[in-house]
Amino acid sequence: MAITQAMCTSFKVALLNGEMDFSADTTQTFKIALYTSAANLSAATTAYSVTNEVSGTGYVAGGNTLTISAAPASSGTTAFLDFADTTWTDATITARGALIYKAGGTNAAVAVLDFGADKTSTAGDFAVQFPTADATNAIVRIATP
Repeated sequence: MAITQAMCTSFKVALLNGEMDFSADTTQTFKIALYTSAANLSAATTAYSVTNEVSGTGYVAGGNTLTISAAPASSGTTAFLDFADTTWTDATITARGALIYKAGGTNAAVAVLDFGADKTSTAGDFAVQFPTADATNAIVRIATP
């Protein structure tokens, strides 16, 4: 099994079909779920699944709700958006990666995050810190090649 960081291909199709809305007045909810190293997540991931999701003190299946911290914007030929950092408090968990997804309906996948190695918290905070919201670093970017 492997976790490979990617923007999910099904997300790209959903964008073109108008099924994703990241605007400030959206009624859509986006979440982030954490996964163990046994998970198989990649660009081919289409939806949230409980298979190989972490479990432990301070973690609830489905993960945390995300807040959009930087509404969709652009710089040059790149469009981007960002989420606020999220934390599981007083958590005892080990995670290798994460899945950002749109909650509800099919729980459509947005992006897979690979932490590069197992990350652990023991009765402490487990935080996911998103990169700077700009055309080079934002977690969700659409650019021309």
